[in-house]
Amino acid sequence: MALRTTKVAARGRHVDLAYVELASSESARDINRDIVLELIRARQPVARADLSRLSGLQPSTVSAIVEQLLSERWITEGAVVRRPRGRRPTLLSLNDGLVILVADLRPQQAIVAIVDLNGRFLEREVVPLVSDPERSVSKIIESMQAMRGRHENKTFEGVGVSLPGRIHPDSQRLILAPNLQWSDYDVKGAIETGMELQVELDNAANACLLSELWFGRIDGVRNAVLVTVSEGLGTAILANGQIVVGRNGLAGEFGHIPIDPAGPACGCGQRGCWEVFGSSSAGLRYYKELAPKSRPLVIQELLQLAEEGDAAAIEAVSRQAMHLGRGLRLITAALSPDLILITGDLTTSWARFGPIVQAELDSTMLAGSSPRLMVTNDGELSRLRGGAAVVLQRHSGYHRSTH
Repeated sequence: MALRTTKVAARGRHVDLAYVELASSESARDINRDIVLELIRARQPVARADLSRLSGLQPSTVSAIVEQLLSERWITEGAVVRRPRGRRPTLLSLNDGLVILVADLRPQQAIVAIVDLNGRFLEREVVPLVSDPERSVSKIIESMQAMRGRHENKTFEGVGVSLPGRIHPDSQRLILAPNLQWSDYDVKGAIETGMELQVELDNAANACLLSELWFGRIDGVRNAVLVTVSEGLGTAILANGQIVVGRNGLAGEFGHIPIDPAGPACGCGQRGCWEVFGSSSAGLRYYKELAPKSRPLVIQELLQLAEEGDAAAIEAVSRQAMHLGRGLRLITAALSPDLILITGDLTTSWARFGPIVQAELDSTMLAGSSPRLMVTNDGELSRLRGGAAVVLQRHSGYHRSTH
């Protein structure tokens, strides 16, 4: 059985339901399930008959999938539609009683939250971290346990964790985390033991890209690269509708490609990598060079100073934005995506510094016009929703073809 490319209108957008030709009836069932779940997400509340009409699937196929999703509690039945004649269908929606615990790990802190299937946050908390990973994860577990206790009426599907590093797809162990340096610690095992829930880990950039796919912000896009701007630079690749993971999960480490061999040392062991010029850490370093007597800042303070007109702060962030944009040539020359999506710290001041990134992107194209450049304005929320999207993708089967 083969499914043809189908695009379905949903709330003024197009939900992209394009998949490659299927190899077996089992994979066909998986893809059909994905299509139905995607349509429920985009069109909720929606009737079974509308799902059949929109997807092109037989009513019996839709009914079987819906019953499975209901039994697994991914969706719920709600109001009954009153019609002049015939059956009165019940409307289907994502189950807002099913929630996910998430954590976004950074070198200095973690943000712990509860997210429902629609991406809504029930609670959030910042957890300061220490250099010892065991003590840090214990603090994260304490926060999660307290949150879970305050939401006893919810069903917890699992735990999703986004990290600034690369995760081996089989062992689920950190294998590259230059800014975190927890490579020998079993984050997944420790949290699973403490929470007695299944834990899913992923690189922050991959998690953010999954979030954009699940919550429908880039519907219809088949080739894109997402760049996370924080203490480092992370990238995730969407090629022909699939997230590219690569051998050992290491695909897409553009941030660790050297662009100046004489540049500053990078946490990966090389010198002059893109991230030492275009990351938030780089912006803070530039500011310290321009204002050596200034007190130590965090990136949010630097961006606030720039918005208030501080000349050194404006110069520092402008320099960071220039190098961020210049480094995008690595992406356009290697992958030529239709869309480059930027998420993270710098996006909060995009109106001021985004044009610098855009100008550098335009000036470094090999040929033709630049790919579309977009930002997410979610900040930290993008990485938290990304943790939830990792759980959704692996537990529901949604977009199972991406891994």
